Amino acid sequence: MNADALERWLAAYGEAWEKRDAEGVCRLFTGDALYYETPYSDPFRGHDGIRQYWSQVTADQRDIAFSHETVGVADGTGVAKWSAKFRLESTGGSVELNGVFLLEFDDGGLCTTLREWWHAR
Repeated sequence: MNADALERWLAAYGEAWEKRDAEGVCRLFTGDALYYETPYSDPFRGHDGIRQYWSQVTADQRDIAFSHETVGVADGTGVAKWSAKFRLESTGGSVELNGVFLLEFDDGGLCTTLREWWHAR
């Protein structure tokens, strides 16, 4: 993993989020990946867990805009800042998220572990 590969991974992640494409997100992870939505939560495990989580969490989101900035990459681990804005279909309310990813990758560029810290406004 290098900075260019991390940029491509983050762009694909953002595109999948903006399209609410749970299958597209799953293609970015190994089959046994761990996805920690918050520091103290149990992880979503593998494609089935990630797919279920993403299908649920994006179901009410519309007009999604994702942006990111790579902080650094070393030894198969990447760190990035990210933000997302979207509208909730159920209420019409706007949500802004600002967060950080800590990402671990295999030799093929697939994510094995995602840990995120985020705050909503």
